[in-house]
Amino acid sequence: MAFDILALGELLIDFTPESAPGAEKTLYSQNPGGAPANVLAAAAALGAKGALVSRVGDDAFGRFLIDTVERHGIDASHVSKDPKVHTTLAFVCLDESGDRSFSFYRDPGADLMLSPADLPAPLFRESHIFHFGSLSMTAEPARSATLAALALAKQSGCLVSYDPNWRPSLWRNETEAVELMRAPLRQVDILKVSDEELELLSGTADLAEGSRRLNEAGPTLVLVSLGAGGSFFRCGDVTGAVPAYDVKTVDTTGAGDAFLGAVLTLLKDKTRAELEALTEPELTAIAAFANAAGSLATTRKGAIAIMPDRAQVEECMKNCPKKGEN
Repeated sequence: MAFDILALGELLIDFTPESAPGAEKTLYSQNPGGAPANVLAAAAALGAKGALVSRVGDDAFGRFLIDTVERHGIDASHVSKDPKVHTTLAFVCLDESGDRSFSFYRDPGADLMLSPADLPAPLFRESHIFHFGSLSMTAEPARSATLAALALAKQSGCLVSYDPNWRPSLWRNETEAVELMRAPLRQVDILKVSDEELELLSGTADLAEGSRRLNEAGPTLVLVSLGAGGSFFRCGDVTGAVPAYDVKTVDTTGAGDAFLGAVLTLLKDKTRAELEALTEPELTAIAAFANAAGSLATTRKGAIAIMPDRAQVEECMKNCPKKGEN
């Protein structure tokens, strides 16, 4: 396989606040971001080989993004530059606990201009895992490109990973969002949701019941990231909860992507049959490793540039207390 993970979706600029929450004047730093790119960066830091299919503006931000992902070991050969539409921008707002919200400048943004004609079909046959999110399904032509890429991935025998990544402001309404976000589930092997997304897509906040409903909709492995609460997993009838690590949180941007990138790295050599056969101890070990990666990602501001490497994750697992431990 040429690549362990092929991802499709938004590559954008996160403007992250440098000032304390509530400050009268806020200064922002320019950080590379976009969930699919964040996942690839996390996986690359842990030793996986990844490629990104995306679109940026033919502007200073777009060139910065391409240079950045390449510098972090991600193949950007299929990140195209749009001559007419600017690179998407997102301003991150942090509260006093480090939790974030986003304001997007994307009407449209270059990432939405990705079309089915931009898809490198041979690359799907050379990749083991295909990963995507829902932000590329919020408008055309990126929606059609995403669904065409999903079809190519299935035809090519890829394991399919999906992170719905709910951003209410980017959808016309919640009803349409839920319908479109649920549509790919029957073709997904690995699903990662937050607790909010679990309730949105399953209709219940109960971890066991919600994950069961999502599992029955298609995905073999359902992962629920719970922030400071750790994570929950379901693979068929096998379930478990794993605590997070107790670290000093500064910025939660990219934490879920770091978690998922770590999971995909550990699954990059698994077949679909091996995925289905994962045991509770194996899943617990995967979740613990991913929790450490996600926890470490909260200790610095940004996303792509701050993903931990394997040595840092293993050190965290060895030396950082777990949440709830005395």
